[in-house]
Amino acid sequence: MAELITGIDPDAVRANLERVRERAGPEVEILAATKYVPIAEMGALAEAGVRLVGENRLQDLEAKRARWGDAFEWDFIGNIQSRKVKRIRPAVRLIHSVATDSVLDQFGRHGTPETRVLVEVNLSGEGSKSGVEPGALRDFIGRCPVRVEGLMTMPPFTEDPEGSRPYFARLAELGAGHGLARLSMGTSQDWEVAVEEGATIVRLGTTLYA
Repeated sequence: MAELITGIDPDAVRANLERVRERAGPEVEILAATKYVPIAEMGALAEAGVRLVGENRLQDLEAKRARWGDAFEWDFIGNIQSRKVKRIRPAVRLIHSVATDSVLDQFGRHGTPETRVLVEVNLSGEGSKSGVEPGALRDFIGRCPVRVEGLMTMPPFTEDPEGSRPYFARLAELGAGHGLARLSMGTSQDWEVAVEEGATIVRLGTTLYA
């Protein structure tokens, strides 16, 4: 298990954030992945100018929002369990990881006209990864009872960022084919490739905190 990130330097984060913004351009949203950032360290991110954060776990999302509230915009980027949809939905502006019929059922019960989601797509065919198969995407989107704003994917891990390029290019192709503008793709290891292939949101951790 990865260790919690402590001793975050706001000046270093600010410099990293500015570097990413310069390379990514103003149209790309930079999301700080805060799964391993303790509640007490979130203030350093706010001081550094981070505004959009993404949480993986409901318990952490609720605890951090209770402490930091409007200091950030909050997205949910982790695997979403259907029984937790009711609590996650009002706490975030966007859910990145919608991929199952059980979650769609819960949106049918608890979604609102303001609910915004991204559908996670499994482009690698790996059984260990969640996500909708590309061939099932149109049907899945059509059955989603809340507004689908875009797509998200996690390519197989690779040391070479170029290894992610075909997956990012394919997600962009699928997004265009379904008329979806938002593409959440790219993490610290491959975000620059993701931006080149059309990412509108990149999810960064160590790139910001190191």
